[in-house]
Amino acid sequence: MTPPSEAFRLQAARPHEPLRTFHPRRSPLGPEREAALVHLWPRFGFSVHDAGSPVPVTPDGALDTVALFGRSAPLVLEIGSGMGETTAAMAAADPARDYLAVEAHLPGVAHLLGLLDRAGLTNVRIAHGDALDLVRSALPERSLAAVHVFFPDPWPKARHHKRRLVQPTHVALLTSRLQVGGVLHCATDWVDYADAMLEALTADPSLENTARSFAPRPAHRPVTKFEQRGIDLGHEVRDVVFRRVR
Repeated sequence: MTPPSEAFRLQAARPHEPLRTFHPRRSPLGPEREAALVHLWPRFGFSVHDAGSPVPVTPDGALDTVALFGRSAPLVLEIGSGMGETTAAMAAADPARDYLAVEAHLPGVAHLLGLLDRAGLTNVRIAHGDALDLVRSALPERSLAAVHVFFPDPWPKARHHKRRLVQPTHVALLTSRLQVGGVLHCATDWVDYADAMLEALTADPSLENTARSFAPRPAHRPVTKFEQRGIDLGHEVRDVVFRRVR
């Protein structure tokens, strides 16, 4: 049998959309994270790109979230959950909603698996792969209560800005999956990216800003280690919080 870590790396190497919105990376897992993949993956995880992944679907091919979580509840999509601390903390404080975390990098997936197990959380599931592929193929329109995009890859060089996750075409896709009243919440510590986020969300006719411009960090969004490093370097963190109104 192919070891879980190698199998997931092979899946991650499969073709995505022509322009990736994340840097493919390989990092060692270590024995604890390898064990998490072996023992916890069947309970909490599935692969975006593996057709044989044991994930429940509805007759029309959409992700069956009722079967996946074992209940019917509002669904929050976390794009790029990183090492998972924010997802685990927010899900623990928000037990009435279910959280679907999507992460392309295996160490983060494995770390979040361990966090969920230790905290005894039942309202989080993890998808390994490209979140945009999952949204396009498996999440129906108006199926999400919220979408969180916290500190996506900034692609700081101007020639790479076309690879950024938060841009008009992707905003339109994500907005289409939000229920009316649902929230699209983005955050970054790159000022020019924050400006681009605000511009892209403001331009979408289905969205309305919940603030005059940038929003104060909501109390329910924890400060992560990654974010704190940016703050320590003098970066200004900005949140953009919009609501679907039609």
